[in-house]
Amino acid sequence: MDLRNFCCLRRLLISSTSCSRAYLSGFKSNLSLDKLYPTSRLDITTIPKAPESKDGKFSGYIPMDKIQVNYVRSGGPGGQNVNCVSTKTEVRFHLASADWIPEPIRVKLAERVKNQISKEGYFIVKSERTRSQQLNLADTLDKLRNLIHSVAQSLVVPEVSEETLERQRRLRERAARERLKEKRAHSMTKQGRQSPTLDS
Repeated sequence: MDLRNFCCLRRLLISSTSCSRAYLSGFKSNLSLDKLYPTSRLDITTIPKAPESKDGKFSGYIPMDKIQVNYVRSGGPGGQNVNCVSTKTEVRFHLASADWIPEPIRVKLAERVKNQISKEGYFIVKSERTRSQQLNLADTLDKLRNLIHSVAQSLVVPEVSEETLERQRRLRERAARERLKEKRAHSMTKQGRQSPTLDS
């Protein structure tokens, strides 16, 4: 070991022991995070609570521990990278036991996608839009979220005012009158084409 390497190693050891002494002594700089942001939660390891679905509505939250994410080889153009990297994303979950989707929405969703559910009861959503796993995963979750929201909106029965009902009734009556008028005119035309009969 030459002298220069030895000096570098000695300096490194001295600096590491001084840093560990400062850490053990409880020294905190004025620029430490808890002094700069006193009201923030600095523990980034805690997982935030999932928002709950209220009043039978879907909150938009998809729990990652309740779904299975698979990455497979993507098709289409992309050169040699397509053969090396699995970027196509498949998200699958058991639809009947998906308690994170409210019950009426789950039933309607099962009705709408009945041809896309596997024999085991799994619903699969796929995406190969990009050449990135993370972007395809985000796209897949977005597709699933939009599908659930569209099913939830189809369950909502719109409120119809009295004026709208009255206007629809009048339009139906007018259409019936027009149809009868056309029918009568057509009948008269056909009667005019008949040969006269001799009554004695």
